[in-house]
Amino acid sequence: MKQRTLAGRQVSAIGLGAMPLSMNNDKVYPSFDDAVATVHAALDAGVTLIDTADIYAPDGEEMGHNERIVAEALRTWDGDASSIFVATKGGITLGEDGSKGRDGSEAYLRSAAERSLDILGVDQIELYQYHRPDRWLVYGDIIAGLKAMQDDGLIRAVGISNASVEEIQIAIDVLGEGNLASVQNEFSPKHPGSIDELRFCEKHGIAFLPWSPLGGTGGGARRVGDRFSAFREVGEDHGVSPQQAVLAWELALGSHVIPIPGARRAASITDSAQAADLELGADEVTRLSESVGIFDD
Repeated sequence: MKQRTLAGRQVSAIGLGAMPLSMNNDKVYPSFDDAVATVHAALDAGVTLIDTADIYAPDGEEMGHNERIVAEALRTWDGDASSIFVATKGGITLGEDGSKGRDGSEAYLRSAAERSLDILGVDQIELYQYHRPDRWLVYGDIIAGLKAMQDDGLIRAVGISNASVEEIQIAIDVLGEGNLASVQNEFSPKHPGSIDELRFCEKHGIAFLPWSPLGGTGGGARRVGDRFSAFREVGEDHGVSPQQAVLAWELALGSHVIPIPGARRAASITDSAQAADLELGADEVTRLSESVGIFDD
């Protein structure tokens, strides 16, 4: 598996977005054992980056469901689990009635990170990502709280998710240039709107992690080749799935891009992992970008 840099460490160019194992639009979930087996398949395919979050859980279940799957998968994997980079997120709350909210206060994020530490069974979280903006709070103050958690050793690196260019700049201002490890935004042929954030991250040496890079659960990923024929055609030219063509295109947009496709089945992540070895020509990359409305500056 080819490597890319995240928070100063080398990780696989394709990561695993573990969310669909616990939360997806179909509301169809694998058994715990099958979910663990899917994570094992990703690791066996060379994936060394797993992205999770405390809020990823079937409706009505307690937080940490997905983190428990990841922790058990690493505990029972027959490879070297110490080489696996686990990133998690916090900042979304879950009420007793199942309602979701947001809390970016340092007190809440600190308590959430401590719960994640306990569930994951680690002494320090490799990458802790602020999940979604809490519009009741000043964004800079939220990032300052994360920096305090980093200074105290709870988390090694700070990332943000679902952030605008302005919010990325605020995080840079608070943490210092070079100290924001990553930005995780939705980005795919279906949702190319984060191209500005992707390009901004490249200028500042920040890893960009596209979530739902194939178009999301509920059929978006499965039908990406039907909805976006250029990716199907390029895939056919290379003898690979349209999903591999999508991921290879995203990788070609910059060496800082690390897609994290989700998977509920071992076969899905095994196929996605192979995209790291798919080399697209410059003309193919341009064709695919223009097919979804992305043009050179």
